[in-house]
Amino acid sequence: MKMYLLSLGAGLLVGVIYSLLNVRSPAPPVIALVGLLGILVGEQAVPLVKRLLSGNPVTVSWFHSRCVPHVFGELPSGADHGHAAVPGRTSTREIS
Repeated sequence: MKMYLLSLGAGLLVGVIYSLLNVRSPAPPVIALVGLLGILVGEQAVPLVKRLLSGNPVTVSWFHSRCVPHVFGELPSGADHGHAAVPGRTSTREIS
């Protein structure tokens, strides 16, 4: 969560600098970001409806294990920060 807050803070700082310089931001407009959020949430509607139609309950634990990670992504753990510059060492993270 700390990485998300740092990213938000950096974005706010850059936005203030752009405003002071009277420069338009190259970032996508809010309407595009809302559309992306809709895509992420819409993707989770199919597994949710399938689960409801199969008669299985939609519990909070199921929702947190199946929907939340896809929408918000995996939070950075900070475990690999010190190993990025070590020659010959491969990352332990797998791409799925």
